[in-house]
Order: sequence, then structure tokens, then C-alpha cells
Amino acid sequence: MTIYAPYATIFDEPKVRLEQENPMNLVLRFTDDVEDRFQLGNKGANLVKMTRIGMPVPQGFTLTIDAFRAFMRERKLPVAEIRESIAWLEEVSGQKFGEGLQFSVRSSGPVSMPGMMDTVLNVKTEEELLTSAREVFSSWNGARAKEYRRLHGISEDLGTAVVVQRMVFGNNGHTSGTGVLFTRNPNSGEDELFGEYLPNAQGEELVSGATTPLALSHLQETMPEAYETLHDRVKELERHFGDMQDVEFTIEDSELFILQTRNGKRTGQAAVKIAVDLANEGLITRRAAVLQVSPEQVESLLYSHLEDAGDAKPFLTGLPAAPGAAVGRAIFTPEEAAEEAESGPVILVRPETTPDDIQGIAAATGVLTCRGGYSSHASIVARAMGKPCITGAEDAVLDISAGTLSANGSKINAGDLITIDGSTGNVYTGELELAQSEGSAELDELLEWADSTTGMRVWANADTPDMVAAARRFGARGIGLLRTERMFNEAESLELIRGYILAETASERRKALATLQDRQREDFIQIFKALGDIPLIVRLLDMPLHEFLPEGYAEGNERVANRRTEMAEVNPMMGHRGVRLGISQPGLYKMQVDAIQEARAEVHADVRLMIPQVMSQREAIVVKEHIDHAGLEVGVMMETVRACLRADRLAEHTDFFSFGTNDLTQAVFSFSREDAEKKFLNTYLEQGLLQDNPFTILDEQGVARLMDMAIRWGRDVKPELGIGICGEHGGNPESIAIAHQLGVSYVSCSPFRIPVARIAAAHAALAEG
Repeated sequence: MTIYAPYATIFDEPKVRLEQENPMNLVLRFTDDVEDRFQLGNKGANLVKMTRIGMPVPQGFTLTIDAFRAFMRERKLPVAEIRESIAWLEEVSGQKFGEGLQFSVRSSGPVSMPGMMDTVLNVKTEEELLTSAREVFSSWNGARAKEYRRLHGISEDLGTAVVVQRMVFGNNGHTSGTGVLFTRNPNSGEDELFGEYLPNAQGEELVSGATTPLALSHLQETMPEAYETLHDRVKELERHFGDMQDVEFTIEDSELFILQTRNGKRTGQAAVKIAVDLANEGLITRRAAVLQVSPEQVESLLYSHLEDAGDAKPFLTGLPAAPGAAVGRAIFTPEEAAEEAESGPVILVRPETTPDDIQGIAAATGVLTCRGGYSSHASIVARAMGKPCITGAEDAVLDISAGTLSANGSKINAGDLITIDGSTGNVYTGELELAQSEGSAELDELLEWADSTTGMRVWANADTPDMVAAARRFGARGIGLLRTERMFNEAESLELIRGYILAETASERRKALATLQDRQREDFIQIFKALGDIPLIVRLLDMPLHEFLPEGYAEGNERVANRRTEMAEVNPMMGHRGVRLGISQPGLYKMQVDAIQEARAEVHADVRLMIPQVMSQREAIVVKEHIDHAGLEVGVMMETVRACLRADRLAEHTDFFSFGTNDLTQAVFSFSREDAEKKFLNTYLEQGLLQDNPFTILDEQGVARLMDMAIRWGRDVKPELGIGICGEHGGNPESIAIAHQLGVSYVSCSPFRIPVARIAAAHAALAEG
């Protein structure tokens, strides 16, 4: 046997931030030739850039992030450098510090943290200035700043600079004032100035909310020349930075000053429109436009979301299993959900869901379960259908017979209106306002640009004609995973597979298989009609057969009870499923392949076959003997550790690999996903034992290393070996970036994640330059 040496991978390189070889001064002026935002922060760096292009900027200086680090170590400020810069400002302003010259002291981090750290205005003495700088530096570790960083994933190590800037006064009378504006509408993306103005006031009065501001049109009416100058200046800033700007300005005795600028926050709809418009106006490249729009902004376009919960308190909270929000009447059985949905939206509420519930899930606008995790039946099916879903609401007590759902001392009845927010896991009583999210022509254009930047394609996981059609609508380049067990979700098909399972003689089994083949042929015909000219990978039956006979089915039927007992397994995840079914019951796989071939005879389709749960080349060889008569490409689903370790041998006998990262992650970690998420995973994340949930973001140091090794070994045998990812990680932006590094050919995800995956794939490629 061959023993493989430790394999060097792309993940072995240390990820450290290099220290500067030649430390710069700890205090830098706006006129200095330094724009490094990791020294000056965003605000400080932008003030240098604005000064350079001739903007009317009140001059000042910045205590750098190196000064912050020195202060945190030694509790000392660079007083001598500060005094030199004060003297310089006195000279350029013609004013004496403490008399006409006053300062504002503000934070300036490399990542915007609006309002999270201290600001001090009207500083008149050196002692006040030094005290203010200490306060701003210290506020980096304030409670609100730390919580903001935690919520937004901002590193504690970044630190902050302090900007000291000459004060200008908007409270000098009717020819003075202050304002904040966006160079384009941050809600819609329309090319129009959008902002507020407060006459005879300072900036803090505006942002504090203590006074109601006026529309910018007031400034245009009362001081038209100042408005025109402002318009021209801020549009110049937009052209210079190549993005919509959020600008703070002050007018002092009719003279305009630009206090700061930064890239403006915006909705997903506005982000897409602004990026596309800027590119079409020739202000930025198409590649830059793609980079301006985040995957999260694209995602926000595709789901209804909660407009504003206001003062509403959650009735209960579970796991945010599928994003989006929905309002409907709480219905507790799938049959009632299907019936009641005809007269209005419903939320299906279940202890947990099974394949029998599919009609209820399909009819509902959202799903809530008391048990289950991110990979439970409810969450996977709802996510694939683009419906919001909350699982694992373990505080809830559902009494179906009484028609009540209780939690935290409150109770609702079947038929009561509820609102679920699948992005947060919150459930509210009553109807809250939702915002409808839609795609746009600009989004379609942006995603076409995104596709042109990367060789890694985005395919879809789709099991029905409707899902295939949705995948094509969202731009899928193929169907990377059709789970054939999902084709038995409909009641008639479900009874057919149950007929096979309950068959007691060879004759009964042959008859059941023939009936199943007829049904599958018709199902495949409909799928192929929706498919068009994109390729399709069909995963042969993977699901353990006993799951088609859940508890509660045919109660009192002795034959069903006996069969359920015969098939019961201690650990179904590792039991009689996948390739083991194909080997022990080869008629099942042959039936499926024959049905595919009969369907292809009627509707042309580019079909490939995939064998699940493989762990050796011998398994693949045995199964291929049963299905090779179809002449189709055959690949394996790489979801066991042993398959990865035998990748070179598997590559000799198969045409492609597709990594099932859900099961592979469970195998590598020896975690049961649902148990981990319910019992201890949050503790691991809170204590830093794990950086990320490995079932959400692909584990870079474990699972991805194993994949890297398998891909390299497989391509050593077949250099052009196709490599896919068809687990849920295929729709996660961080995981897509890792997939790009691995050299994956395509990622496959829910149809409703395709736009997000397309933009994420482009970002991953563009990050390499």
C-alpha cells in the first residue's frame, strides 16, 4: 500500500499582518503625502485626498493608528509632534489657538463605525486637546464600540486614528449652516442630491436629532450660489472616488467648507443601480462596479424583509434557517395549510417537518418548526423554495390537538396572524410591515459583468421543473444536484416508493420498480423540458428507505410496523443509504437510469449521473456496471473522508467529483450538525474555540485542506477533472472565495442564492487582481 506524505496546501501560508519596516511620524498633516487608511483611518485618508484635489477643507492633522497603539501600550501621546502641528495650523490659518482657532477632535477608523466613538468640539486649549485625544483613543474599547465590532465582524486589532481639524462655524447667523448629503439617493440609487440642511447651526445639532432639519431645497432657495458650489464640489468628489459619497459640509458666512466624505451607505437596490450607472457613465470600470456591490446587498434584493419591527417584541426566537420574512395565519398541519392557503397566506408551524409535509410547505409563505437545525428538512426545502424559515424554536410548545402555540408565557391560536423573520429567527404576533424585494434590469446587467470576470461557474441545486426554471431565470449555468429522493415528495410518487419498500416478493418488487420507472420517466420529461440547453447532474437515490415510512404513517398497519422495525438504524446518517443502496438493491439505480434514458429519448438533455456516499473505487466500479449501459458521464459525490483519501483511484474510474460539503463537514468534525447547533456550537463560537459555524462557512483549516488534497490528487490523474461543490456552502460568499482558491469548476446552490453566488464568485476572482 502507498502511504502519502503530508500534503502541502494553499492553506499552509501564515496569515499575519506585516509590521512596517520604517515607522512614520505619529502625527501627520492633511498636506502630507500619506493616504494609508490603516494609519489615518478612512476619515483621515479622505481628508488628505480632498486637500490634494483642492476641496475647501478646514485644515488639520491626524494622530495615526501607530500613535493609538503607542498610547494603548504606554498611555502617552506624541505631545511634541502635536505642538508642532498646532503651530503649523496657526501659521496657515492666521489665527491663534484658543482665540480665533478652535478644533474638533474625532475618531477615524479604517472601517466606518458611525457614532460608536467619542467626538469633542470647540476645543480651545492644549490641555483640552490632549484630554480629548485620550478620550477618543480610549473610546475604541467602549461598550458600544465593542458591541458594534462584534455585530459587524470588525477586528479588534484595527485600532483608530484621531483627526484634529480646524473648526468652522455654521452658527454664525442666517448666511451660515450645516448639512449632510448623499451624492445619489441612497434608497433608490437615482442621480440626485439627497440630504438635509440646518441653518445657523453646528453639525452636532443636525446629527443629534434634537432639531428637525430642512430639505436641501431650502439651501437652494435661500443661498443659491452656495448650493450650486456645493453641488459641483460634491459631484467632483463622486467622480474622484468613483462612488456615491456621504458628505458633511458647513457654510460659514456664505463660504462653503467640506468637513469629510466617505462612501455612502445604501440599500441593495441603490447599490446595484449606482454601480451600473457609474460604469455606464464611464466613471468606473465594469470590474469596479462588480466590486462595489456586496453579496449581502444582492441578497437583500431577492427576499421580502421586515421593514421595521418598531416596538414589537418577539413572541419567540429560533434559528434563522432561511432568509426573508413572511406574514400569514399560523396553521399547524400540512393538509390545513394547503387548504387554507387558497384563501390567504399561511405560515406552516410544525414540531418538525418530514417529506409528508411537502404540500404544506409548498402552500405556505413561510415555515416555523419547534425542532430541527439549519440542515433539517424544513430549512433545506424552504431555502430551496426561497421561503423564509425558522427552525429549532425550542421554547415553543405546540399542541396541535388544542390548536395552540405557547411560548414565554404567551399563547396564540391556530389561524392567528404571525410574522416570521427568517433572517433573525424572530417570530412576532400579528402582522408587521414587509418590504417586497425584487431584481432589476441593472442587477441582470451587473451579474453578466460579474460572470465575465471568473472561470468558476454557478450552478443550482434543483429537484422539480419549477426549481429548474427558477435556476435558469436567476442565471444558473447548470444543475449541479438533482436529488432524486425529492422527486418522491408528491403524494402519488411517495406511495409508489412505499409500495416498493413494502414489497415482500421478487415479483412484487419488479412490478413496483416498473411502476416507479414509469413515474420517474414522466417526471424527468418535465424536468428536461424546463432544462433547456444547460447540463444536469442527477444524484441517484441517497435517502435511507426507512425515512419514507416515518412514525405516524399507517398507524396500526402490522406490515408497515414490521418493515419499519426491520429497517430501523442506530445511526441513519452512516447507515443503509447512498451507494450502499445501489449495491444492495441494484434494481433501484438501474430503474432510475432507465427512466432517464427513456425521458431523453423524448426530450434531449445533457445529463450526467452522480453516485452518493462513495468511499472506494470498488464501490464506484460495481455501481457503474449496473448503469454504464446508458453511456452517460458518471461522477461521485465526495462526502466521506475515505473518498477524499482515495481521490486518485476514484479519478481513474469516474468523470467528475462533486463535494457534498454538508456531510463531509460532519464527517471531518465528527459532529452531528443538528445536535451540535442545539447543544454546544454556540458555546464554541462564543469562547473562540471555533471562529465560524463550519456548517455555514466552509472550514478552511480542516475540510478545505482535505478537499484541496483530493482535488490535487484527482487532477494528477485527470488534469481536466471537473470539480463541483453541491453542499449548502455553494451559496455562501466566504465559502465561494475558498472554492475559488481550491480551483473548483463550479459551485451549486439553491436557485434563490444564485445571484449572490455569482457576485461572490466574481469578488473572489477579482481579489486576485
